[in-house]
Amino acid sequence: MFPGGGQPDMQALLQQAQQMQEQLQRTQAELAAATVEGTAGGGLVKATVSGAGELKALVIAPEAVDPDDTETLADLVVAAVRDATDAAQRLAAERLGPLAQGLGGGGIPGLPF
Repeated sequence: MFPGGGQPDMQALLQQAQQMQEQLQRTQAELAAATVEGTAGGGLVKATVSGAGELKALVIAPEAVDPDDTETLADLVVAAVRDATDAAQRLAAERLGPLAQGLGGGGIPGLPF
């Protein structure tokens, strides 16, 4: 039931939905521009990921490179990228969380929270 037993104000609902959509688009653009860093091996490998989860840079310290042990280097790269991706997901949840609450707390389909 709606207050007063009447119909909802469709114009107000549409305006609110449009404002939320615009805010979501701004937040998504901010996330795409933001970067977070993940590391592995005590900083031997550093990965930079956008807030949207796109790998932007990978830095490998020379001392991490052992031609006879490329498997360890590969593990460090995976761990650094995973660390950065986790940080990007936390950033997205932090920035987009308030928008999900504005939608009744049901979350936004397709987002990991």
